Formats: sequence, structure tokens, C-alpha cells
Amino acid sequence: MSSSSRPTRPPADLIADEAQAVAAAARLGRELAVEAAERDAERRLPHAEVRELAASGLLAITVPREHGGIDASAATLAEVFRLLAAGDPNVAQIPQSHFVYVNVLKQQGDPGQRAFFFGELLAGAQIANAQSERDTRHVQDYRTRLARRDGGRLALDGVKHYCTGSLFADWLGVLALDAQERAVVAFVPADAAGVEIVDDWDGMGQRTTASGTVRLTDVTVAEGHVVEHHRTFDGPQLFGAQAQLLHAAIDTGIAGAALREAVRFVRDYARPWFEAGVEFASDDALLLQRFGELQLTLRTAEVLLADAAASIDAARAGGDDAQGATAARGAGVTEEAAAAASIAVATAKVAADRAAIELTNALFEVSGTRSSLAALNLDRHWRNARTHTLHDPPRWKLQHIGRHVLNGTPPPRHGLL
Repeated sequence: MSSSSRPTRPPADLIADEAQAVAAAARLGRELAVEAAERDAERRLPHAEVRELAASGLLAITVPREHGGIDASAATLAEVFRLLAAGDPNVAQIPQSHFVYVNVLKQQGDPGQRAFFFGELLAGAQIANAQSERDTRHVQDYRTRLARRDGGRLALDGVKHYCTGSLFADWLGVLALDAQERAVVAFVPADAAGVEIVDDWDGMGQRTTASGTVRLTDVTVAEGHVVEHHRTFDGPQLFGAQAQLLHAAIDTGIAGAALREAVRFVRDYARPWFEAGVEFASDDALLLQRFGELQLTLRTAEVLLADAAASIDAARAGGDDAQGATAARGAGVTEEAAAAASIAVATAKVAADRAAIELTNALFEVSGTRSSLAALNLDRHWRNARTHTLHDPPRWKLQHIGRHVLNGTPPPRHGLL
């Protein structure tokens, strides 16, 4: 499917404060839940739902105040993503990379770039990623290149995969290497000449995220639309922690939705096991015990998510004290504060992964045979959890947590921690 098939975006509301952002996410989350099962079963891409998300103003909540946004805290952003994911984690995952690339602009963009793109965001524009590649040595090995052509123009060539939300986007943030083999992000219109967006994502879960392929063939890039992303990791930074926080929020939202579904099913449909000696399944002592365990697992994930967000906000606040407004772009953060935030987010991400897998599996355990009927499509919760939690391996997060706890080793500086 070509990006040119995207409908014109509607004008966006202006979010006035963080409470309004959370309220808007809660409303959208409830609306998304209504047809989430049908969209998954039919693999119906959420074009209308994404337009509604953009129109809500939520895509601009991290725009700095000096540019007309509210510069939302990590705590608010995590809660927004958790609420959206509890409704439909497909729609919640679509803007994850949007906020990542907004942070690229906040941290490394020049004044002109920030003014232009933040204006786009306030008008409702969406950025999607064109980052990952297949058949390379590892996830951070890239073949896409930004090079000079005859006449001096900049152009991109490469093929990207897992480009979540690309079919809905106005802009693509393309991660490439420049002539010096340094990582840069080139922002190009999604309907630019030479851009082909292919709807070929066929994952078992997160089926409607439009995480397909983007082919870039001699795509002209405006001189002012290239950001030196390699500078992001030259010093202490929150970039990786902020990106991973949103993944943890999505997994926590999936876990919460699964528990909500289990409660509804057991109350309304499940029959008690004959040995329990009760009239209703909700009075079965063993089920009560299991629901207590599941609630504990969920609350642990939720509390650790909030703690991780607070660690990021504390690190930013410390930078504010030392560096003023520049800390909003990632400057001024101390090594110790950045390490603490990364470890807190890694902890929350491992807990969220485990909660999402356990609760989406337990949904069937507590609900019984009827819950496995294909018409109910309850398995989408497990498929979504299992697919999304593959984004990056928790075993490496545990390694970094262990090294930090035992030996005081600071975590590495990269975008996946």
C-alpha cells in the first residue's frame, strides 16, 4: 500500500495540561477497547482510530513549553501509553517511535529544526520510524546510507523493516549512516518521491500496527531535516530510558486488559468447578487465590512503571537545576541520575514483560474451556503480549541490573536500555 493513500489529517486539539492528557488517553482507551477484538480478527488497520489519536492533541504533549507544548513528564507519558494499551496495544504501539523521534529533535535538533517540526506536531502530524533492518549482523548494524549526489543534494537509499505506524505517518524518521559512518536521522515526508511503504507485516500479534517495510530509493532529503543522532550517546542521556519506558507501559497495559477480561469472564460466564461446592465461579476459593496472585503481579508492574517514570523525571529535574531549560533536551543530566533511570526502567520493563505474559496466559487458566472459542478472540491478548515483548530481550536487562547491583557498573549508553 502506498503512503499516498493516507487521508488528510484533521486539525489537532491543544492539550492544556497533564491532567487533560491523561483524561484524553483514558477516553481514547475506552473507545479503542470496543472494537479491538474485531480489528484484530479482521486485521483491519486502525486508520480512523489513529486519526482520532492525532486529533486529540496527544501526539504533541512532549513539545517543549517554549514551542507551545506542555513538555509532559515521563510519568504522564507512561500513563498515557498504559491507558491506550489497555484499550488496544496496537494503537498504543503506533506512536511509540513518534515520541522517540521527538526526543531526537529535542536533544539534537537545532533551533530551526525544532521550530519547524514542533509546529508540525502541534498541528497533528505523526512521525513513524524507518529504523530496523534485516539480515545485518545485529540490531544496530545499518546499511541505509545518506549521501551526496551530483549537484550536492542529499539522498537516502535503503530498505527498512518493522516500520511501525508508517502507513499512517506524515513523516518518517529514517536512521542512516552518513559519509563518515555516523548515525543520523533524516526526516522525510512519508509520501516523498522514492518512498515506498509496503503493508507486509504478518506477525501473529500486534497485527494492526502497520509495522511493514519501507523502501527508500534515491529519496531527496532537505538539508535542514538531518539530525546528528550519533551525538545522543556521547554523554549521560535519558534517550534510551525514555524509549523503553513506553514499551514497559504498553506491556503493563496489556496485562491490565487481560486481568480486566478475566474478571469479566469469570463473573459473567464461567461455571464453578464441581468440587468447589459453590454456586458461582467467583466464590471458588482457589480462583480467589489465583486472582489475588494476578493482581499482585499487575500492581507490581504498575508500581515499577511509575517508579521508573519518576526516576526519569528526577534526572531531568536535576538537570534543570544545573542547566536550566537545556535539560529538557537531555543536557545537564548527571551520570549517576542517568544510570539510576536506566536501571529503574530496565527493572520495570522486565516486570512488565513477565506480567503481560503471565496474565494473558492466566486469562484462559481461570476462565475455562469456553474462553478458548475462536469467536471470542481472547487469544489476541496473549498474541499481542508475546509479540510485543520480543522487541528487546529482558535477559540483557537483567544482566545490566545485576552488574549495577553487585559491582556498581553503570549501564551502557544506547537506545535499548
